[in-house]
Amino acid sequence: MKKLILPLLLLTTVIVSAQTSQKIYDIIDAVSAERIEKDIQKLVDFGTRNTFSDTISETRGIGAARRWIKSEFETISKDCKDCLEVFYQKDFVTKEGNRRVPHDAWVVNVVAIQKGTKYPNRYIIMSGDIDSRGSDTMEFTKDAPGANDNASGMAGTIEAARVLSKHQFENSIVYVGLSGEEQGLFGGGGLAKYAKEQNWDIIGILNNDMIGNIKGVDGVIDNRTFRIFSEPVPANETEKQRRLRRFYGGEVDGISRQLARYIHKTVKTYMPEMNPIMVYRLDRFGRGGHHRPFNDLGFAGIRIMEAHENYTQQHQDIREENGIKYGDVIEHVNFEYAKKLTTVNAINMANLAWAPPAPTTVAIGGIVEPSVKFKWDKVEGAVGYKIYWRDTTSPTWDHSRYVGDVSEFMLDGIVIDNYFFGIASVGKDGFESPVVFPNKIMR
Repeated sequence: MKKLILPLLLLTTVIVSAQTSQKIYDIIDAVSAERIEKDIQKLVDFGTRNTFSDTISETRGIGAARRWIKSEFETISKDCKDCLEVFYQKDFVTKEGNRRVPHDAWVVNVVAIQKGTKYPNRYIIMSGDIDSRGSDTMEFTKDAPGANDNASGMAGTIEAARVLSKHQFENSIVYVGLSGEEQGLFGGGGLAKYAKEQNWDIIGILNNDMIGNIKGVDGVIDNRTFRIFSEPVPANETEKQRRLRRFYGGEVDGISRQLARYIHKTVKTYMPEMNPIMVYRLDRFGRGGHHRPFNDLGFAGIRIMEAHENYTQQHQDIREENGIKYGDVIEHVNFEYAKKLTTVNAINMANLAWAPPAPTTVAIGGIVEPSVKFKWDKVEGAVGYKIYWRDTTSPTWDHSRYVGDVSEFMLDGIVIDNYFFGIASVGKDGFESPVVFPNKIMR
């Protein structure tokens, strides 16, 4: 019998790949539906978390809720030897000029930062909303339990912090509870502005808003499908970039869309039982979420949420009319599903936080040639690079080739006109950056 001798490089690659996969599977196994349920119940028990509700009580209102969230982050930090920097970030909003603001108040976010070991100023952010509301957003005294909208996303963010704080990452991770969402995305706006002022290099924000409902108002019951909302191109792109896109493509290849594709690929790799749907919209029709203020400033950001909403359980006072029970109560939350979507966040943040930075400049050429040429800037921490391409009508990167530690490459036999292309950095453990769509033309 002949001995099978694997080349050393191939053998090393196989071992690294197996180790990398095991790290992600360990994270998947660590997420707890029971802890998520307990945290959702705690948030519901505050009665209302309306942004303008009681801030003094220890048992009711937005003040008690945010203090509890801060204490949970601090407990997590203590368990990981003070690995989290926990603080409030706040902005003052006034009634004047804001039709959804009943009185002047501080909008307070709860932030926990797990600093990266190599790139401490590069951040991947997971957010949930602290606040809740009833039928009238101006009414801030009535019960508004907000079990799914959005105690589910907030509980998922806390659980992700518990799980990921057990690991060290090269990039920083931010876990945040945002306030003022129901009144005009004030919390996200405040944190996005803060990030800009602090010169954060943001990899992306994963906004989780309603991740616990599996039975839609349309009668569909589905505990495996979820949506990823992303805008096509940055809102602050230049007129020159817009003009060039007419000739070179990229109408659906902005940084937020690449983040959505990254999440789709990671989920299909490690959680094949799940069905991620990329929705080519900033958010639901005519509605908004806390990733939008980040998009407005040019940061990558997406929304992760359930696939089938039930509108009788959103923004509704608790009541019964014509045999229909209205209200966002905990009985409607599926904790196993919330666990799955929390896991989606955790494994994507881990992949991104372990990955090297993406190339900043990617040049492409190949007009009237039977091949495609690439040239890119090398980045610190990358041991190689991967070229991705897809049909122009495909939503996902369907083909790839690892090309090693080089800064230019030619794909022979592929006509540039028929595909879209991109480049990703690859780290020593196999973790990849998001794909970068070409931003320069080679003549």
